[in-house]
Amino acid sequence: MIPRLRFLAALAPLCLALGACSSLFGSGELPRQSPALAGMEEPLALQTEPQDEEAREKLPPGSFSGVYVGDARASLDALLEAPEGVRVERVVENSPGDMAGLEEGDLLLSAAGTALHWPSEWRALELASAPGTELELVYDRAGAERRAQLKLALRVHPAEREPVVRLREELRAGVVLRSPTEVEARALGLAPGAGAEVVGLSSDSPWRGAGLRFEDVILAVDGVPVAHPQQVLDLVRGAEADARLKLSVARGAERLELDAPLTEREHEMREISIPLLFSYESARGASETSFILGLVRVRHTAAAWDWRLLWFISFGGGDADKLDKVRY
Repeated sequence: MIPRLRFLAALAPLCLALGACSSLFGSGELPRQSPALAGMEEPLALQTEPQDEEAREKLPPGSFSGVYVGDARASLDALLEAPEGVRVERVVENSPGDMAGLEEGDLLLSAAGTALHWPSEWRALELASAPGTELELVYDRAGAERRAQLKLALRVHPAEREPVVRLREELRAGVVLRSPTEVEARALGLAPGAGAEVVGLSSDSPWRGAGLRFEDVILAVDGVPVAHPQQVLDLVRGAEADARLKLSVARGAERLELDAPLTEREHEMREISIPLLFSYESARGASETSFILGLVRVRHTAAAWDWRLLWFISFGGGDADKLDKVRY
C-alpha cells in the first residue's frame, strides 16, 4: 500500500469515531451514475455513419409488406428485459399490412412460425421472402392474441433508410457499439439493423486485450446471433462476475472467435473529512489534501503539483511545455 493510502486508512477509524465522515459533512447528493471512462477512445472517423446512400439504393430491395416496426419495450423497466415481439410503428395505406388488418400499436409476436424480438428479424423476412409469399402472423392487440395472413408484394423502391444507433457499455467491457448501415450489414449477410460494429474502445477494456479492434462487427455472443447492438449490452450486463463471453467477429472478410473476459469498475477513496483538522478529495486524476484550517494544502494532478503553507507561502511544479532532448 502506498504511503498516502496508508495514511488515509489510518485516519478512517478516527473519522468514524468522531462521527465526522463525509456522509455527514459532504458537499451534496451522491452521483447516481458512474463517470464516463477517461480512457475511452472513439476515433473521429467512426463518429459518423458512412455516406453510402448511393450504394444502398442499388441493393436488391426484397419484398414489400408496408409494415414498419420498432422496439416493443416502451418503459425504462422493460428496456432492462429481453423484448418479446416488435411493435408496429406505421402501416402504409393500401399495403399488404393494411389489407391484413394490422394497425399502429399492434405487437407482432411471430411471422411464418418465427418468433420476433428485434426489428431486424422482420426486415430479414422481407428480404428473404419472394413477392407473393404469404406470412402467417400472430400478434397482440390490447392484450388479445390474433392471427392474420399477410401476402408480400413486389417492392419497387428501396426501403426507408433506418438511422443507426450508438450505444455505450462502460461498466464491464468498456466499448461503444454502432448498428451497421444497411450496406455494411447486407455485405456481411445480416439483415438491416443486425450486428454491432465497434466504434469505441477504452484503453483498459478487457475486450481490447482479447483482440477486439475498431470496426470489428460482432455477429454473435455465446452462439446467439446479434439482432441489435442492445442485445450485446444486455448479455454483458446479465453475465455473472468474472464471466468470459465468446464473440463471433467479422473483420473484413475474416471471421474470428474471441474469448472476451469481463471486468468491473475500479473503486477509489473519493473524500474524507475531519472538520477543522483534515480533508482529502480525489476525482478524475486530481487530488487535494488540506490540514488544520488550510494551513497546509497539497494539490496534485498527472501534470502538476503545488504546496501551500500558512496560506501565503506556496511552491509547485509539473510538466514543462517541451519534451526532453534525447540522443539519436
